[in-house]
Amino acid sequence: MTTPSTPGDSSLATSVYSLSSKSPTEAEQYKARAANWRFSTLCASVDNKDQYGASSTPIYQTATFKGMDGQYDYTRSGNPTRGGLENHLARLYGATQAFALSTGMTCLDTILRLVKPGETVLAGDDLYGGTNRLLTYLGTHGGVKVIHADTTRIEALRPYLQPGNKVRMVLLESPTNPLLKIADLEGISKEVKQSSPDALIVVDNTMMSPYLQRPLELGADIVYDSGTKYLSGHHDLMAGIIAVQRPEICKDIAFLINSVGSGLAPFDSFLLLRGVKTMSLRMDRQMATAQLVALYLDSLGFLVHYPGLKNHPKRDIHWKQATGAGAVLSFVTGDKALSERIVGGTRLWGISVSFGAVNSLISMPCLMSHASISAAVRAERGLPENLIRLCVGIEDPRDLMDDLEHSLLSAGAITPNLSHSPLSHSRSAELYASDPEAWILERAKGFKRPSSESSAIDKLVSGVKKGLGFTSAERKTIAEDIVVSAPGKVILFGEHAVVHGVTAIASSVNLRCFAVLSPRSDGKVALEVPNVGVEAEWEISKLPWGLLPVHSNTHRHVADKDLDPALLQSIEKLVHEHKELGKTGLNSCIAYLYLYMVMAGAESEAPSVTFTATANLPISAGLGSSAAYSTCIASSLLIAHSHINKPTSDQSRLSEGETNIVDGWAFLSEKVLHGTPSGIDNAVSVRGGAVAFTRSVGGRKGGLDGLHGFSSIRLLLTNTLVPRDTKSLVAGVSAKRLAEPHVVDPILDAIQSISDEASTLLSGQTHVERKELIARLETLIRENHSHLVNLGVSHPSLEMVVSATAAEPFNLATKLTGAGGGGCAVTLIPDDFPQSSLDALITTLEFQGFQPHLTSVGGPGLGIHSPSTQKEDKIRTPEEGEGMIVPKRVTLRETPIEGLQTWSERVGNWVHT
Repeated sequence: MTTPSTPGDSSLATSVYSLSSKSPTEAEQYKARAANWRFSTLCASVDNKDQYGASSTPIYQTATFKGMDGQYDYTRSGNPTRGGLENHLARLYGATQAFALSTGMTCLDTILRLVKPGETVLAGDDLYGGTNRLLTYLGTHGGVKVIHADTTRIEALRPYLQPGNKVRMVLLESPTNPLLKIADLEGISKEVKQSSPDALIVVDNTMMSPYLQRPLELGADIVYDSGTKYLSGHHDLMAGIIAVQRPEICKDIAFLINSVGSGLAPFDSFLLLRGVKTMSLRMDRQMATAQLVALYLDSLGFLVHYPGLKNHPKRDIHWKQATGAGAVLSFVTGDKALSERIVGGTRLWGISVSFGAVNSLISMPCLMSHASISAAVRAERGLPENLIRLCVGIEDPRDLMDDLEHSLLSAGAITPNLSHSPLSHSRSAELYASDPEAWILERAKGFKRPSSESSAIDKLVSGVKKGLGFTSAERKTIAEDIVVSAPGKVILFGEHAVVHGVTAIASSVNLRCFAVLSPRSDGKVALEVPNVGVEAEWEISKLPWGLLPVHSNTHRHVADKDLDPALLQSIEKLVHEHKELGKTGLNSCIAYLYLYMVMAGAESEAPSVTFTATANLPISAGLGSSAAYSTCIASSLLIAHSHINKPTSDQSRLSEGETNIVDGWAFLSEKVLHGTPSGIDNAVSVRGGAVAFTRSVGGRKGGLDGLHGFSSIRLLLTNTLVPRDTKSLVAGVSAKRLAEPHVVDPILDAIQSISDEASTLLSGQTHVERKELIARLETLIRENHSHLVNLGVSHPSLEMVVSATAAEPFNLATKLTGAGGGGCAVTLIPDDFPQSSLDALITTLEFQGFQPHLTSVGGPGLGIHSPSTQKEDKIRTPEEGEGMIVPKRVTLRETPIEGLQTWSERVGNWVHT
């Protein structure tokens, strides 16, 4: 046996040294600190190993990579930009591996491919509409059984987890979308793993993001997110993320992504990685504001779904598994029409599907994100049709509350609380700065939900008002939207001369004004005209009702012949407080309020409404835009007061008597706008088609004759964009006639002869071949324009258009139309005029700074929308997207000019004069 030797000094020293702890390197110390970084730090700290030391992950915008042995060969299989994103997200999710795909729904589709025919997917009963749509397709076409159950109760899942079950996947959302139900993720995971160990637990974590909830730590096998939402935060990309813990599942998911090529593109990967860096910062702000909004609505008595509220039924479970309540909430109003008015009345809250962006959104899920689920199934699952979903952004909470509160008031969802004394502005600001939750609760005390029973204070205030002669706070309104449209017009012959009794020939064009009169319940009347930047509202009680004409009463439905100067002056003074609107905007307000007041006849009969109008007609260009606007005002208000009947879907046209009533009120509005209009613009706008109009002047009888003896004629209307003053131009011709009758009267006689010949040609009284008809009209156009030049109403810009269209190779006839002095010119386009030449002409005019519009004449007049009486629950097909059904007022307000014709076609069921 050999005895171990005694260690020498050196060996002993080595042994002692080996017993002491080795000091960690700087890299090891940093790694230890990094392991304890908080989530916000992790978000911003991307581990980028770029070969050039770039501080931001580069975009490798390439499909292929050179070489045989490199890490990457084809972007479908992998890309450095996407790889950097996936590595970063794996850290945030606490996952073994994360995968970036093209959309959130692509993630779900990929995950569901792990389920084989004959197996079962157990899913919640309150799911995103797109999830429900895909599961329905899988159950119908994929041989997979799909079961929906209440995942908020573990006991509701147990019957499907009995021995022998074929459950392969349990699909969960918590909170759910849009009812914010809470599932016990850890409890369900334990239950499933015990009863069905082979089942995969999948969680859609989009409502929370990994910042607030990490289901992999609670027992889930797979987590997926729509990267479009909180991860990106800006709604400027589509993306989806899958996070997986178990390596064997990672392998399956990677195989599927590589096989079908669903990986996220390099540029989108870059955008998503950039968005993730600010996720915690954004969500902190969004959650803080969402809490205030939820408290406000809850204190007013709305049923609010939000786990941040103390009365949420599963609040304790949510806060056990999450660190925040999120920034999505929903509430119930009890009335679908009321909800539509609330959604349609907001401006800062954008009407859209989706959530998680920096801007706040509002929607009605049953009409939008969940429209693909039938009404019957929605009812079965307890999804109210009147549910409103709010997705809170990062705007200032005070601005968001101002906008939402204004919409709630105008819709009639809340009313002022007369028994509450509000804080002063300075005290309110101090409270907001020190305690935002106390501020929002104090703010909510200023309002209440409408009730059939009034408080003693309310009754007292109402009694005092009545004793002082004020009307009741209860305002009339309309039951539903009134939708109308009216055409513009072009004066072919006789403008200016028509004021002096000469016949004018005019026709409607297929450019129109569209309008919606919608109800509100806050005692205000409002006007929205996006074309001219008008968005104004007035307290009905503060309008000058005391100045109404003595003969005005609520039973009159025929327009006055003349304006009331005192009333008009008072309205002008009221409207001119909005100096920022500009001349056209101010005039549109004056005309609307004048008709609104005179037609009501008394404050007690004035409805609380919003009139929204927009047009694809050039404004102030001599094409009858004001007449079309006036016709829309007159017809909608007449229907609101039941002075004319709203047509039914089987009614072909308005009666002659109703048409004349509308024409009278439209003419009155034209007087407000123009002083002494000829009456031809409104006549054409109301009736449509082509007319020969003679004004009654100096005892001579006037008249209006329809011209129906021609088929459609193409015209090119060119807007010079030069503003003009119709009143001054008309007055100038009148002054010239007084000063030089020997010059002006022969011109008027010549124009009368032109109108007579045009009337004969267009009425069909004299039969001529089509080619000859066009040629004779061209001659009359040139002659008429020369007379208007002699009257002094042309303009250099108009003469530029005349010259450009008359030049080779076009050789077309053009004249000014309307008042002149700028505005529009009209060019007759022969039937055989080559399309290439027309394109060249349009390009020439646009190059000169003008706006040409190709149109035709002789179309329908006033149109009134007649809703279908058939009630149906339309199921949206995948091609129809998320079913963006929103109030007509909102869609009209936000539709671009070029889309108005499509808007009117989608509205459908029009009855025209």
